[in-house]
Amino acid sequence: MPDDVSPAPNRYGAAAHRHAPQHPSPPITRPSAIPSPPPSPFAQGPAAPAPERLRVVVADDNPVVRAGLGVLLSGRADIQVVAEAADGREAYEKTLEHRPDVVLLDVRMPGVDGISALPHLVGIAPVLMLTYSRESEIVHEALRLGAGGYLVHGEFTANQLVQAVRDTKDGRANFTVTAADALLAHMRHGTPPQRGPLPEGLGSALATAPAPPPPHTAEPSESLSQLQPVVGQSSVSGGSVPTPNRQQYGLSSREVEVMDLIASGMSNQQIAATCFISEKTVKNHINRIFTKLHSATRSEAIAHWLGTAPRNPGRQP
Repeated sequence: MPDDVSPAPNRYGAAAHRHAPQHPSPPITRPSAIPSPPPSPFAQGPAAPAPERLRVVVADDNPVVRAGLGVLLSGRADIQVVAEAADGREAYEKTLEHRPDVVLLDVRMPGVDGISALPHLVGIAPVLMLTYSRESEIVHEALRLGAGGYLVHGEFTANQLVQAVRDTKDGRANFTVTAADALLAHMRHGTPPQRGPLPEGLGSALATAPAPPPPHTAEPSESLSQLQPVVGQSSVSGGSVPTPNRQQYGLSSREVEVMDLIASGMSNQQIAATCFISEKTVKNHINRIFTKLHSATRSEAIAHWLGTAPRNPGRQP
């Protein structure tokens, strides 16, 4: 057989090859790592400061209520209970010391009650009444004396209370059903209810003409004396402070009502809510009142209205 004879084909008709050609596998390509961003050419500034927390003083003679309110309110990121008080006198001292954004004030407390302390507190911080007292006379008296809202226990949820505290700080009034009904009755009758004695002698520690001292001049030892009843003074002096002749100013019945609310320490917004009129109408009344009382400021008008302004012989009242 010749040497160059090709191998016989196999059974599939193809020539058999001793060595099949080897084909190398293509190289495995791996994804390259994601490049890190280049450093910022701008230096990072300091982190934004945390917002200031709304500071609250809680005044209630029940320690369980105070503790519960402290846990509830301080558990919110934007609220902090800075002090607690068991009566009106302590509430005034704590408020004067801490200058809170809002005071939560109970009505019935031993010693100086909430109604007696209220006109002294509103000159320092907004006050939200938080109480079990639901009598209509108390609701009206609290609003007349400058409360920024009135909540009755059992008529609100925890979230509603928290929102009411925030609203009070911003000057928005909140009322639960009982207080709202009292205001609605006032609006329907068109005239304020006759002011009789408050239940259980509330307000007995209230001075005859409370005038909250300016924040920068207030001293606890002096201002707290205003919370004492004036009965002892009358028995020693033989009489009380004479009532000024207010008819000489010629104020209308609505202007008299507004002036009484001004003297109690209410803001224009609180007066508007109490009288169910707009703030613009309140301002119009105040402008006319100032003209009739020959006054340029609220404090001057209050002094004339309460009869404490110094007499000026060359000037008509």
